[in-house]
Amino acid sequence: MSTATWKDALASKMPEKMAHEIDIFEAQMQLKKQGKIEDKVFAETRLRRGAYGQRYDNGQRHDGEKTQKLNFPCGDLTKGHETVWDAPGMQRIKIPYGGWTPEQMDVLAALAEEYSDGILHVTTRQDIQLHYVHIEDTPDLMRRLAAVGITTREACGNSVRNITGCPLAGVCKTEAFDFSPYAKAMMEFLLGHPDVQDFGRKFKPAFSGCEHEACGLVNMHDSGYITKIKDGKRGFAVYVGGGLGAVPHDAKLLSEFTPEEELLPQTQAIARVFARLGEKKNRNKARIKFLVAKLGIDEFRRLVEEERKTLPHDDRWTAYLANIDRAAEKPLKDAVKLSTSAASLPAGFEAWARTNTYAQRQAGYAVVTITLPLGDITADQTRALANIARKYCGDHSRTTVEQNLVLRWISEADLPAVYDELKAIGLAQPGASQIVDIVACPATDTCKLGIASSRGLGAELRSRLIAQRDTLADEIAKLHIKISGCFNSCGQHHVADLGFYGNSRKVGNYTVPHFQVVVGGQWDENAGTYGLAVGSVPSKAIPKVVELLTGEYVAHRKAEDTFRTYFDGLGKKAVRALIEPLMKVPDYTEDPSFYTDWGDPREFTIGDMGVGECAGEIVSVFSMEISKAESEAFDAQVALDEGDAKKADQMAYNAMIMAAQALVRVQYQDITNDPQQIVDEFRKRYFDTELFFDKYAKGKFAEMLFTRHESPKADPSMDDAHHTIEEAQLFIEACHACEMRLGAAPLGQVKV
Repeated sequence: MSTATWKDALASKMPEKMAHEIDIFEAQMQLKKQGKIEDKVFAETRLRRGAYGQRYDNGQRHDGEKTQKLNFPCGDLTKGHETVWDAPGMQRIKIPYGGWTPEQMDVLAALAEEYSDGILHVTTRQDIQLHYVHIEDTPDLMRRLAAVGITTREACGNSVRNITGCPLAGVCKTEAFDFSPYAKAMMEFLLGHPDVQDFGRKFKPAFSGCEHEACGLVNMHDSGYITKIKDGKRGFAVYVGGGLGAVPHDAKLLSEFTPEEELLPQTQAIARVFARLGEKKNRNKARIKFLVAKLGIDEFRRLVEEERKTLPHDDRWTAYLANIDRAAEKPLKDAVKLSTSAASLPAGFEAWARTNTYAQRQAGYAVVTITLPLGDITADQTRALANIARKYCGDHSRTTVEQNLVLRWISEADLPAVYDELKAIGLAQPGASQIVDIVACPATDTCKLGIASSRGLGAELRSRLIAQRDTLADEIAKLHIKISGCFNSCGQHHVADLGFYGNSRKVGNYTVPHFQVVVGGQWDENAGTYGLAVGSVPSKAIPKVVELLTGEYVAHRKAEDTFRTYFDGLGKKAVRALIEPLMKVPDYTEDPSFYTDWGDPREFTIGDMGVGECAGEIVSVFSMEISKAESEAFDAQVALDEGDAKKADQMAYNAMIMAAQALVRVQYQDITNDPQQIVDEFRKRYFDTELFFDKYAKGKFAEMLFTRHESPKADPSMDDAHHTIEEAQLFIEACHACEMRLGAAPLGQVKV
C-alpha cells in the first residue's frame, strides 16, 4: 500500500504562507529535539502556534529519554515518525468572531477523534480547544486545519489573541451595522504583523454591534470596538485598557468615533505604543490595562495619535472596504413563517424556543442557540451538527462567548425540524443564556493554574438547577453564573450575577477546596460593572450559597431591582453576613466530603499545580525571528539530503535574509520583507557602522550574505548548495553574537 504524509496530501489545499509557517514550526521542533533552540524560545514558539502545556504533566516539553508510540488511524496516511514527546497538551484553534463552516466542523471532529479525546471544547473567546494532544501530531493537525482555512497561529503567547464578537452580528435588531467583515479584516491584518510581535503579554480585541447589550463585552478587553454611524458614515467607538484577571480594569474610551478607514491604522498605532512602552520584565504588570492606567487615557490617546502620524502607509488599511457589501451573508433557504398550531409542534419545542431562539431583524428568520454544557461537544455531535447546518443554514454558524453555538438564518418554518434533529443528537436542551447555562473554565481538569474544580462545581450546579427549572422564579432563571478555577477570571466570574473563583484554605492538616463568592457583576452594557468577592466558602457549600442568595433576592427585592442593584443596596457587609455561616468547614470526622473537590473522590491537594503558560516567558522579537531563520537553514539541509540543490541553496539564502531582517528589526521595526531593502538596511546599520564586526572575523560573515544576494547561481551544484548552507549557519551565529553584544552595551558603546 502506498503511503503519503499529510503534508504531501494537502499541499495543493493549504495557502502557501500557512504551509510554510507550519513547515518552519516543524523544523523548530526538530531543532528543539537536537538541543539547538533554548527552552524559553521554543516555549514561546509553540505557544504562538497554540500548543499549550497541560496539567498533570510537563505538557509539550521535550524529554529525549521518554518516547511512546501513538495510534494513527488515518488509512494510508502516515506520520512519518514513530515517537512522541513525553506528555500530551492542549491545542488551541482560533475561530475569528466564532464563524465556522460545516466543512471546518467535519475536520475539527476528525481531529478530535484522531488526536484528542473526542471532545471539542468551546472557550469564552470563541476558540476551539482540543486536549490531550501530543506535540508531534500538531504539525499535521495544523496542516489539516490550514487546508480548510483555519490557523492556530498566535492562539496563545504574547500576541494578539482571537478576535471575538457578538454572534448576532448582521442579524441583530439593535446593532448599527454588521461588524463581521471589519473583524475579519483586522484578524488578517494583525496576524503575524511585525508590530504585534513584541508585546509583554497577550492582547485581546473584541467587537460589539450594540452599546447596551452584552454583545462583545467590550468593557473587559484590551481593545474594543462598538459599531456607530455618524452623519451617515460608518465607524466605531474605540475602547482600550480593559481586562479581567486578578485585578480587573474597565476599558477607557479612546475615540468616540473612528471612521471605518481609520480602524486598522489606529489599531496598529495602539499596538505600537503598547509594544514600545508596555512592561516587559514584570509579567504581572505587562497587560495594556496597566500602561493605560499608568499614563492616563488622555496621554495614551495623544501617543496613539502621534504614532498614527508616523505610520508608513499600508494599502491593506482600506483595501477590504471595497468588498464590504459583498461580505453580507445570504440565507440558504427562503423565509417562511412558523405555523402557530401548537398541536403540530414537537413535545418540548415551545420551552426550547422560548430560550434558545432569537427572531432576526430579517423577517422570517431566526437564530438557534445550541446549549453546550460547560462548552463541550463530542466529535459525533459536531459531525451531525455540520450536516444540520448544511441542510438548514449553510455556512452561517458561530461559537459564542458563553461557550455555546448558534445557527443563523434558520427559516422559521424549519425550527421544529431543526429542534427534532438537534434533540436526536442530544443538543436540544433549553435554557440558553440563563442560570442553567453555566460558564466554567477548564481549571483543575487540565489547567496548571487551576486551584479548585470549576467544571466539577458547574456540573453540580447545573444538575441541581435543571431539577428545579420548572419552579424557578423568572427573575432567577435569567441570571448568569460564571466560574473560574483561580483568580485569573478565565471563566469571567467578575461580570456574572453570581461569580465564583477557586482558592483553598488550610484546615488543620488538610487543604480544603474553596471558592470566593463574587456578587455585583453586570453582563449587560458590554460587561458594564465588575463584581467583588465577599467571602471564601468551601466548595461543597457553594450550592447552598446559590440557594441562599437567590432566595434572599426573590423574597425581598423591589420590582425595579436587578440582582446587582439589590445586593449593591444591601451592602457587602450584609451579603457577607448572609454567607458567613456557610464559610465554616466541618471537622474531617464530621463530614470528609468537604475535603474533596467536586467530581474527584481523592483527598484534595494543590500539589500538582504548575507554572501557567498563558503567555510564556518574555522573549525578544529577535529571538523569535532568528529561530525561524534557523528552521529555514535546517530545512535547507533536508532539501540537500533529498538531492535538491537549487531548493537547498534558495532556502539557505532565505535563512540569511531572515536572520538579517531579525537583526535590522532591533533598530528599525518598519523593515519590509523585500530582500533588497533588508540587505540595504543591514549594510547601513550594521556593516557600515561596524556594529556587526567582532575582533576576529570582522565583516567576513556579512560579506557572505552580500555575495549570495548579489550573485546567485542560476543552477547551483550540490557543492554550491552545501557551501551556502554552511555560510547561512555562520551568518546566523554572527547575528546572534551581534545581538548579544548590542544587549550588553548601549548603542554607540559596543565593544568590538
